[in-house]
Amino acid sequence: MSVRVYSHRDCLAHDTGAGHPECWERLRAVTTALREQLPELDWADAPCASREQLERVHRADLIRRVLDTRSEATLRLDADTVLSPDSAQAALRAAGAGIAAVDAVLGGTVTRAFCAVRPPGHHATAGMAMGFCLFNNIAVAAAHALQQHGLQRVAIVDFDVHHGNGTQAILDAEPRVLFASSHQSPLYPGGGGEDETGVGNVFNAPLPAGSDGAAVLAIWRERLLPAVDAFAPQLLLVSAGFDAHRDDPLAALAMDTADFGALTADIVRLAERHCAGRLVSFLEGGYELQALADSCIAHVSALLGER
Repeated sequence: MSVRVYSHRDCLAHDTGAGHPECWERLRAVTTALREQLPELDWADAPCASREQLERVHRADLIRRVLDTRSEATLRLDADTVLSPDSAQAALRAAGAGIAAVDAVLGGTVTRAFCAVRPPGHHATAGMAMGFCLFNNIAVAAAHALQQHGLQRVAIVDFDVHHGNGTQAILDAEPRVLFASSHQSPLYPGGGGEDETGVGNVFNAPLPAGSDGAAVLAIWRERLLPAVDAFAPQLLLVSAGFDAHRDDPLAALAMDTADFGALTADIVRLAERHCAGRLVSFLEGGYELQALADSCIAHVSALLGER
């Protein structure tokens, strides 16, 4: 099994400031662990997305604000979301990683890919950067798969502890994309209720604080993955947030490292059933460095078929 990791040193330069949980050390912890513990991985530099590729899902005013702001200072786009002098390049690499990964997977170069990038993406809406996210990397990749490769069924599964509100908002009227999410509720950013169904393509599973890995796995196995199975995707995309780990400081679910491996293995089996194993995963949240690194190892090991 071949798995390619897309990353770039530019993603480390996105400066969120002292004490910010979405810090460059997160990505360093992930890439160091992957290189040391999974030496069989294939590594590639993430290219930059183009404005045209971003415009498939984002409004021009957001793109201009992120890419064309010229300031030597760090700016706050909201209480949590930061734009530093080097953020634009990091954001272009983060979005470009997904585009390159989709091209590689659909082109048969590799079977699966993991985008080890930051800033994360799943909270960014068409016109707003929010929740640590500047561009919605996974929505950009889904739109690329539809437009450039002509796919008719792309599934996005999101197990970050926070609801992927931006992904849902961008794609909830697009019947060619299914969005399935488990998340703690109530919790930032709000929403993500079971009654939010889009055009029949949105499946949300909110979980109360304290839910453990068994509860998370059960909701995926009993409700969310059957919906993906019925959709029969031609490509699977994953918003892989690891902040549902019991040690994460920003939320209160109680998954452990092995649970992420088990859930990923379930997702991989669906990819093998419907789309020749083709899957692209995107790093989203996860803010306790050791838990994040360990969980990424479990996740990528499952992508390699080592479960």
